[in-house]
Order: sequence, then C-alpha cells, then structure tokens
Amino acid sequence: MDPTPVFNSYWQFAAERQAMFFRRLSDPVGPWTEDPILAIYRFTNAYRACDRVSQYLIREVQYHRDRPATPPELFFRTLLFKLFNRVETWEALERQLGPIVWETIDLNAVARTLDDLMARGKRIYSAAYIMPAPAFGHQRKHANHLALLARMMEDRLPERVPQASTLRAVYDQLVRYPSIGPFLAFQYTIDLNYSTLLTHSEDDFVVAGPGALDGIAKCFANTGGCDAEAVIYWVCDQQERAFAAAGLNFSNLYGRRLKPIDCQNLFCEISKYARIAHPDFPGLSGRTRIKQSYRRDPRPLLPPMYPPRWGLKVGSHEMVDASAPPLRKVGPFS
Repeated sequence: MDPTPVFNSYWQFAAERQAMFFRRLSDPVGPWTEDPILAIYRFTNAYRACDRVSQYLIREVQYHRDRPATPPELFFRTLLFKLFNRVETWEALERQLGPIVWETIDLNAVARTLDDLMARGKRIYSAAYIMPAPAFGHQRKHANHLALLARMMEDRLPERVPQASTLRAVYDQLVRYPSIGPFLAFQYTIDLNYSTLLTHSEDDFVVAGPGALDGIAKCFANTGGCDAEAVIYWVCDQQERAFAAAGLNFSNLYGRRLKPIDCQNLFCEISKYARIAHPDFPGLSGRTRIKQSYRRDPRPLLPPMYPPRWGLKVGSHEMVDASAPPLRKVGPFS
C-alpha cells in the first residue's frame, strides 16, 4: 500500500463534513465550516443516510405512518422515488395524482404528469446518478423507466427480495434488469434495506462506483493488488485508529460507525475535493473542476430519522461505538 497526501485529506474531509452536519443541526444559520472548499461547493454527508434525499426517502416515502407498508408498496414506492432521485419530482406527482399507492396507481397517468413537468421546463431526474433508459419501446426515457418498474412488479420482485439471505443476494436480483448496472443496483439495494422490507447488515457488501474508483486512485499510488472493494473494507475497519492517529475528533452517527457504503461515498467525495485541494493528483478521470456549488436549502432542517432497527439515539452524538469489530486482514493492509 502506498498512500498519497490525498488519503490524509480523506479522514480530514470525513471529520469536518460530519462536524458540519452536527453544527447545522444546532445552528441552522451557520456558517458551519472554515474550510473554503466545503463552504463553496456541494458535497454529500459523511453518512449516506444523512443526505437530504435519503432522509426524505426514509421519512416520507418508507416510514410515513399514513403509507401502507406491505412488501409490494414499499418496493414500488422506494424504486419509483429512486428512479428519479428527486424530491421535487415525487412531490409533483403526489400533488397531481394523490398519494402514491401501487394497488391503485395508473402508470400512464404518472408518465403524462412527467411529460407535463418536462413541457414546463422542470427537471425530473437528479444529477446524482446517470441511468440510461432501458429499451421498452417508449419514446421518453421516463416512460421506459416506468415500464422497467412495472416489469419488476410483474416479476414479483417485491416478494422475492425479502427472501434473499444477504445484501449481495438482493443486489444479484436487481442487477439482472436492463439499464441497472452494478453501481445503481448496489445503491438501490441499500435504499431498500433502509425500509422494513429488508433487515440486512451493511457491513458485508459494497460496490465501488466510478467516483469511488477515482478517489481510491488519488488516495493510493498503488493498492498492493487489492481491488477497490477490499480497499473500502480496510478503510472502514480501521476508521477509529485512523482518526485517532490523525488527531481528529470524529463524532460518529449517534454511535453508528461509518459503514462500507459510507466509506465508498467518501471516496467519491474526496475525488471531487481533491480537484481543488490536491490538483497534482489527477486520478482516473482527470477532471479539474467541481461542477456543483453549494446552495442553501431554504426549507427548515428536520430532526434526522433513521431506520428504527438501527437503534440510534438521535441527539447524543458524543457516543462512541464500543462494539467496533476487529480489523480485517486483507492482503498488504494487514
């Protein structure tokens, strides 16, 4: 293993981004950081479940008390929301069509509503993921995505997914569908696992996306032959030791350690951060600019909500997780 200076920034970024999350909860006005890069540009949270879209998914789409919680309904709502990954799109659909319920939904009406939004110049997709349209014979991308979701429902995927014994087994079912590549299948697997549909641990499965691969290339001159997933597991396992060695006070998420999905995301974010902080490390993409600037969301920040089975005591971020597992022995990282 041959770490670069970017790897030191990985831990500093994680600690400061997490500190910003807690600062904003206690002070909605700010400023929340003295880091000029973090202050100017948009970055996701250290924990994926803390991001605005994930919080909306958990609170409003999956756990809202007025929504049915049967497997078909949970699966359908989660995937419909994540296909577009945009809160404004979901809310526009419900304003026009009423509460989203699989048992009574008219997908043709959904498609027409999306047509109308686009005709009025509204974005319906998030820029977070680029998902190509599957070939189901429709002219519009969103109509093909709705047809893909209908196919999943026809295939009884909502009933089969809960029978999967691991996250990887869930992923294996999703990745078979057209236009859902490995990274999206992994992201959707994690999203479904937030709901009561699944109860798997996030510790044992991760897929590195393109951004994470770029971040890993910037953090390590070489990885000793280990693949990206092995690097992510290693980083996840040694987080407490790394923060302590760097003299960083990392406040975890109400007792929850960073999971592989979070460390994967952090590699993606350090890839962007390093474009300005470490321009001498081009990584795999060679990109030199960060496209998205930070824009303050005018909506009030609600107290965070997480899957109840996580058992987090929101408001007690000084907690330290004493149940951290021992370090894995992975090739040259041992």
